[in-house]
Amino acid sequence: MQGDLITLCLAGDVMLGRGVDQILPHPGDPALAETYLRDARSYVELAEAANGPIPRPVDFSWPWGDTLRILDQAAPDAVVLNLETSITRSDDFAPDKAVHYRMHPANLPCLAAARPDVCVLANNHVLDFGRRGLAETLDALEGAGFASAGAGRDADGARRPASIPVEGGRRRILVHSFGMPSSGIPPSWAATADRSGIDYVSEASETAAAAVVARIRQTRRPGDIVVVSVHWGSNWGYTVPHDQVRFAHALVDGGADVVHGHSSHHPRPLELYRGRLIAYGCGDLVNDYEGITGYDKYRDDLRLLYLPSLEPDTGRLRALRIAPLQSRRMRLHRASVEDCRWLQETLSRLGRGFGPRVSYDPDGGTLTFDVDGPPVHKDARSAC
Repeated sequence: MQGDLITLCLAGDVMLGRGVDQILPHPGDPALAETYLRDARSYVELAEAANGPIPRPVDFSWPWGDTLRILDQAAPDAVVLNLETSITRSDDFAPDKAVHYRMHPANLPCLAAARPDVCVLANNHVLDFGRRGLAETLDALEGAGFASAGAGRDADGARRPASIPVEGGRRRILVHSFGMPSSGIPPSWAATADRSGIDYVSEASETAAAAVVARIRQTRRPGDIVVVSVHWGSNWGYTVPHDQVRFAHALVDGGADVVHGHSSHHPRPLELYRGRLIAYGCGDLVNDYEGITGYDKYRDDLRLLYLPSLEPDTGRLRALRIAPLQSRRMRLHRASVEDCRWLQETLSRLGRGFGPRVSYDPDGGTLTFDVDGPPVHKDARSAC
């Protein structure tokens, strides 16, 4: 804890497979089942063509770059990220999928370099290599001492929240994780009483929100901070559908202190609702998309690390710092002043209708959410 606040670090999609796996000390089989490219090393070549040569093998910390220094300085009480990669040797490519991510288990120290407290797994890539790949992923994370949420060996395991003790165990940070079909998750990936899989929520409806809220209330104890991490929505575009806004509000009304959304490859709006943070889409943090063109207007080379600080007794957001980064040569670097200002203007524009403005602190190189300032617009539906 920092003073009287609990600080979290929230990251979007972390994809350590495919091209990233190939530059690490123990690359797995580079074969792909894609129509675009058939060899994972080709993604490394695309990145090199865009920004220069990448040494191989790199150190396990390479993909994180300046992220590790930011984490050391922030010293968050819990690091929560969406691990969108199977950790497996399996060759069971999931059928009818265009993209598959896997990292060789021997490269697990790369994930460990960021010291995640919770890896949320309810996403559209954790079963890219079948249930055998999922089992190996769960075993690898458990063996390394990493808590996970959102996937399990049965429905009970997939729905069980991760629990991180704080204040010497007097409080807990509970992380619930589930995924929705809008992010491309096949319904067959849902965990059941006798089948492994993910916690799959089929729609952003009032009934579905009530079911999630019931689980929150079953597990929450006085003093807990509750994070609900949800994989939803399309990869591209800034629009937040009305049903997602209503669903997120219902989660907060039912006891969630933070809604941690992800799936989009770039950031989506931030909202302050009843004093709680809703991040509709955190964007990617680590991937191998460098050099791929077609969506340049979204500046998906720019990545964000979210550092909300909450009141421990109420869960209300007291401060939100956002660290802007840029991916170059498959490594994260501090974003330039120009890029930080572009992000600040973009997030402020997206936030019209959702809450406070985003400011830029050039001295600290961070963006800040003006929690105490007036809302940008009274109608939260205007940006949908």
